[in-house]
Amino acid sequence: MIPPPLDLKKVKVYPLAERASMSRIEDILVSPDAPPPECSAFNRALVQQAAAKIISARRRNASVLFMYGAHLVKNGASALVERLMAKGWVTHLATNGAGSIHDWEFAFQNWSTESVEQNVATGTFGTWDETGRNLHLAMLAGALRGEGYGVALGRFIHEDGVTLPTAEELEKSLRNEPSHPLAPARAELLVTMREHGLRGGRIEVRHPWKHTSIFANAFRHQLPITVHPGIGYDIIANHPMFNGAVIGRAAGLDFQLIGTAIDGLDGGAVLSVGSAIMAPQVFEKSISCVNNLRLQAGRAIVRDHTFFVVDLQDGGNWDWSQGEPPKDNPAYYLRFCKSFSRMGGTMHYLQCDNVVFLQNLLHELAKAA
Repeated sequence: MIPPPLDLKKVKVYPLAERASMSRIEDILVSPDAPPPECSAFNRALVQQAAAKIISARRRNASVLFMYGAHLVKNGASALVERLMAKGWVTHLATNGAGSIHDWEFAFQNWSTESVEQNVATGTFGTWDETGRNLHLAMLAGALRGEGYGVALGRFIHEDGVTLPTAEELEKSLRNEPSHPLAPARAELLVTMREHGLRGGRIEVRHPWKHTSIFANAFRHQLPITVHPGIGYDIIANHPMFNGAVIGRAAGLDFQLIGTAIDGLDGGAVLSVGSAIMAPQVFEKSISCVNNLRLQAGRAIVRDHTFFVVDLQDGGNWDWSQGEPPKDNPAYYLRFCKSFSRMGGTMHYLQCDNVVFLQNLLHELAKAA
């Protein structure tokens, strides 16, 4: 017989303040006005190409996607990303679940990052009450407005909490409109409120360091930001409030939203910074959907777009603008490069620290402006 699933509602969680967090945002935050560090001549040339492509794309109102991994946040680059947003250089941001978690923890308490090895051994890795609780609250409330993960979390941080309907209001709406598109979201919130003793009304959650949050700043600038998580990938699964349906609904909306950005990518640019899995995997599925819909409508597929992929892995000295390398070249086994190189357009790879790349990119964009 198939055994019963683990009862995660019995997981014991602890106050986030009790965690030995390893990184403080005030110590790592990089100023966008600091002089850019030196980089290789090869990378400098590609940074200049990226700046020129971004400027060209924005002049023609084409999309510029900024897709990033969590280490960009942990490396203190959030102020650099905010400058890209404030100057209008990017039109859409996308990250993975960890990118949202570190962003929220820094905005909430100034600290993030824990010892995986030590805390797994004590059964405390990821079992932090406020992180799991508040990210679920943001998505539960956002679902009632038809918002995905990214916008809902950005609003939650920017507005310092949420306002929930009462259980009675949710029950009434479910009885009166059982087939409403929002009925599943209303039902999930109602069940969560009953199981976890939540009351309707205002739930205040202060974020004293919200100015460091990419999500809050994206919401403030009214720029779309999407999150593309995996169920069980992130520490918010280690919480009694964990609900895969809530996360899945929010992420599903975000997958649709990034498709809108990709539909505007003709002549545009994609910056994939430190995201070896999420960015290429999500992008390849989304652009296929976009091309599918375009062809049905008698439109050409997405074209004339350029990728700038930034990571620290050895690129094998291969020029990806010339196509895929042979199998005896180590670059052939950089799956994220190979995926992007198959998406049409032109792809460039920079073996570069993500903060160094962004600082130099901002410098080149400022020079051109």
